[in-house]
Amino acid sequence: MIIDCYDAVLFDLDGVVYLGPVAVPGAAEGIAALHNRGTKIGFVTNNAARPPVAVADHLVELGISATAADVVTSAQAAAHLLIDRFGPGVRVLAVGGEGVTVALSEAGLVPVHSAEDNPVAVMQGYGFELTWQELNEAAIAIHHGAHWVATNIDPTRPTDRGLVPGNGAAVAAVRMAVAAEPEVAGKPFRPLLDDTVSRLGAHHPLFVGDRLDTDIAGAVNAGLDSMLVLSGSHSAEELLNATPRERPTFVGQDLRALLRPALAVSQSRDEFRCGRARVSVVDGRLVIQENGSSEVEAIWATVHAAWWAADHGLVIDSRDALRQLRQE
Repeated sequence: MIIDCYDAVLFDLDGVVYLGPVAVPGAAEGIAALHNRGTKIGFVTNNAARPPVAVADHLVELGISATAADVVTSAQAAAHLLIDRFGPGVRVLAVGGEGVTVALSEAGLVPVHSAEDNPVAVMQGYGFELTWQELNEAAIAIHHGAHWVATNIDPTRPTDRGLVPGNGAAVAAVRMAVAAEPEVAGKPFRPLLDDTVSRLGAHHPLFVGDRLDTDIAGAVNAGLDSMLVLSGSHSAEELLNATPRERPTFVGQDLRALLRPALAVSQSRDEFRCGRARVSVVDGRLVIQENGSSEVEAIWATVHAAWWAADHGLVIDSRDALRQLRQE
């Protein structure tokens, strides 16, 4: 099993463990099996809207064992960056939800809500009820010299109704009005993952996520192996086009893949096999010559063929292969 090689698992939440108010199929079952094995587990989220206790309560409601100590948010990581830079007791403009304010207070910082309070920094995170006035206050404070920290810059976030704008969209709105770039705590930057690994005391952890540009790239930046699950934001099409720094170590339909053997891909010249799936690079096209015994096997073989072609400077038409994968 994949998990046999690791002493801890770091799980992204949105798209991996849950989709808004509902659990991803198999998430509770898979995490319970990991707990039974004694595997260390950390829940890692770029979403800064809620404090860890609220996230843990939501996990418990979904049938997943968790406490606040198991949850590490990008708001906590951002607050640690500010403590390291300014020390405790300074005023910070809090932009976003309760998770931002709670993280600042628990770190020993003083959250304020107006640029008139002369904050030394702005901490901007996701908030379900974020207003334009909060964005205005952030821009004004940054213009006056406040250091700007963003909990994360995800452009979207997955929900049970589809993708919606994420904190990155709000950060971009502020960026339009200021001549500054934020320091970022969340994935794909290292602070959030480094904080989680340190809290778990892990020596060889695996990170599991659903986005290539934040989760998998974040794992690469932090020197961690990773698994992409196809239950959230990114699917086969994005995976085929992944840059070398966005390529996961493993792939699975959902997190239960941790409890199965890793999918192995073999190559013979320009042909790639995974299980019963056989994919070739023929005349500038990806050709699925045999379907796999599972959709994931076909995807993984096709992905390795696409990566091989890209790494060798070949321009490949993957449209037919993608259409075939969607019909699997």
